[in-house]
Amino acid sequence: MKKIQPYLFLLLTGLIVVNSAFAQFKYTPKQKAIKTGASKDTVVVPLNQGPIKQEPLNVAPNPTAVIDPNVKPVKTIDTTVVGGFNANARKSLRNNYAFFSEDKKRKGVQERIPLAYENLREEDALFSEFVWEEVDGREKINRPFIYQAYDDNGDQRFFAILLRAIEKDGVVPFSAEGGDDRFTKPLSLDDLNAGLKGSLDTQLVQNIDNPNVFDTTIIYNTKLAPNPDSIYTYRLKEQYIFDNKTSRMYCRIIGIAPIASIQIGNKVIKRPLFWLYYPDLRASLAKSEVYNPKNYSSRITWEELFESRFFNGYIVKSTLDNYNDKMLNAIYKDPIKRLQEGEKIRQKIFDYEQERWVY
Repeated sequence: MKKIQPYLFLLLTGLIVVNSAFAQFKYTPKQKAIKTGASKDTVVVPLNQGPIKQEPLNVAPNPTAVIDPNVKPVKTIDTTVVGGFNANARKSLRNNYAFFSEDKKRKGVQERIPLAYENLREEDALFSEFVWEEVDGREKINRPFIYQAYDDNGDQRFFAILLRAIEKDGVVPFSAEGGDDRFTKPLSLDDLNAGLKGSLDTQLVQNIDNPNVFDTTIIYNTKLAPNPDSIYTYRLKEQYIFDNKTSRMYCRIIGIAPIASIQIGNKVIKRPLFWLYYPDLRASLAKSEVYNPKNYSSRITWEELFESRFFNGYIVKSTLDNYNDKMLNAIYKDPIKRLQEGEKIRQKIFDYEQERWVY
């Protein structure tokens, strides 16, 4: 055996040391993931749940809880009152007044019926024009429209009275989409609620008794829903008729539409929510009293308020000299100019009646 040179011996020794130093950084090869029946984040959804619009809300199961295998998925629907109206409809269990006959008086209010209209014949109408005007509840004379109080009849805001007329008395609401005010498309109660509350949304919530079962909850997405405090304006569709037989001017209300102010971004958009045919609404308005800030015992009904015209409104549209059938805000950009033109229309109608008289 030949003798190894000294420098070759040192080279081999260094290689052995280097290999032993890097040996501690070597890792074992990765093993392939083993597929199991269900992972930790697997969601078990029953087949009869329908389409899911939102991810289910997972709740960590309690290891000490007893799982009930008999639990079935439950479907619930949000029954929150539309827009916060009529939310505190609670009746008093005692006489809420100092009058002994208050119970009979309250019963008499509920039995009121409106007086029938006088018969107007089209052949006797010398003059006829349609007028649209808006009533702003923030004005002092119109403050009863937004009177926030509750009694045995429920919420006293005028919009809440309209909703009760729809839900309890069967008054049919009509769509106001596209500026339609001729009562052409009736709305169902579900359509009305969807327009006031927002769009329907479905959520899956894990059941407490059985984490493998998910309950379905249908709620309303109120992102674009109107705020209850933003409904303080009401649009009236009226017809002025001068009757030749009685020689007087009549003003008959045709419809009422609540207007909501919805804020989208930095803009506030006002839009009518729906239209109600006023002759169908009169019976319901005759059963609700108007708040009187001066004397609580001298109150009138909402039907008497409209027929006696105890409110103030400004004209927003008319058929008088309106060839393009446009609102005043589409013709005049200046709000002061719109008010002046509205008063001119009102004055023309008043002058027509006065000019028919001979003194």
